Amino acid sequence: MTNREPLARAVYRILCDQRFHSGTALAQQCGVSRGGIWKGVSRLRALGVRVDAVANRGYRLPAAGELLSAEAIIGLLPRTVSARLRHGQCVWSTGSTNTDLLQQRPLPPGRFDFLTAECQSAGRGRRARRWFAPPGGAVCLSIGWSFAVLPSGIAALSLVIGVCTLRALVSLGYRGAALKWPNDIVLGAGKLGGILIELRAEAGGPAQVVIGIGLNVALDEPVARRVQASGTQPADLAALDGGARERNRLAAALIGACVAGLEQFERQGLAAFLAEWRAADALAGKPVLVDADGAAVAGHARGVDIGGALCVQTRDGLRRFISGDVSVRTAP
Repeated sequence: MTNREPLARAVYRILCDQRFHSGTALAQQCGVSRGGIWKGVSRLRALGVRVDAVANRGYRLPAAGELLSAEAIIGLLPRTVSARLRHGQCVWSTGSTNTDLLQQRPLPPGRFDFLTAECQSAGRGRRARRWFAPPGGAVCLSIGWSFAVLPSGIAALSLVIGVCTLRALVSLGYRGAALKWPNDIVLGAGKLGGILIELRAEAGGPAQVVIGIGLNVALDEPVARRVQASGTQPADLAALDGGARERNRLAAALIGACVAGLEQFERQGLAAFLAEWRAADALAGKPVLVDADGAAVAGHARGVDIGGALCVQTRDGLRRFISGDVSVRTAP
């Protein structure tokens, strides 16, 4: 363990081979006491990681995803994408990866940064909702990008990134996910992931955007119950492939698809993504309740228009809702 490596990360790194390691061996490898190892294990458990402890055998992680590595992710990016990278980093913990990238110096147009974290103390989704993901169980990724000129359809960027996310999943063999307006990736009735777009722009100048993507890879039952208790039914990629956790490959696929998609969006706008979005629309034709400005509107979802607005057929006619302080759910 290096002086800068958090103890919990060091313990996770050793245990992610899913074999038993004695407390004594862990202490020697990490350069701490047996009591220190107990604290590291306790910290992992508090973060939602299942750690088995068996007398005379030691500790193990029964199901562990590989640690995210900037070197591994960059090595998996297409050369046309890695050539645009300014800085990529994977950290053990932070407050919010989106906030961290927003605080970086401005990017030149057409360049990007990326940041992942295993733990986020202030990770959030849309409408300031808390995003919870345990180390190894998800990919929490933020991508910083600079537009030379603010695109006219920037309000629909979450739809574009949703399509890019599905492109990345399909490229890795994950099929069956869908999109729920405006920023959710769903699998059946469960939420597989979410998108958070944050923008910093000046009139007449470049626009800096940070794209946050959170995807559940494999959630243990206690973690799933914790997410359910917050009011969200979770889903994960393990339901599609039986539990493979190649998270570095997943992160690279997401970055590659998003960078290519951002370039396409600059050239062609939302129109280039509408057919794919509509084909993946999880709400199409379903009865929905839309909460807009504190008022509930009932109707049937009729897809999105060329501007990215949700169209809902109500008793009073067709209504359009733009992303913002609006939430939508299927009606009973």
